[in-house]
Amino acid sequence: MNQVLFHLAFPVTDIAQTKAYYVHGLGCIPGRENPHALILNLYGHQLVAHTTKEPLAPQRTIYPRHFGLVFTVEDDWEQLLARAQQHQLLFREEPKNRFVGSPLEHRTFFLEDPFYNLMEFKYYRHPEAIFGSYEYTQIGDRA
Repeated sequence: MNQVLFHLAFPVTDIAQTKAYYVHGLGCIPGRENPHALILNLYGHQLVAHTTKEPLAPQRTIYPRHFGLVFTVEDDWEQLLARAQQHQLLFREEPKNRFVGSPLEHRTFFLEDPFYNLMEFKYYRHPEAIFGSYEYTQIGDRA
């Protein structure tokens, strides 16, 4: 199968602020830009920030809406974590380990951008847990 890229569009209210957060802070590569939208390259995937005049509000919890990446190399996850800390990005949830000692064990942290968009970044100790391990039912932190 040829390489397939993920595309996600999300709301923002200010392109300059979006560029500062995603390019300077998170390390995205900027693409095309106009006063209403900005294309971003996040580890080879296309994010498109579209401005809206509708009011944006934070979610009470990290569920249901968030997006992010699953890293296949732990050092890459750690490098992004260090970058987020260095640039003092807002952590909605600090780095932690989930399901420790089980085949589903993974490291995770959540960021919140200036427009209340939530992002989760994960690294699984056992790659088969990314899509498999069907005998387990744990997903996220909900009880």
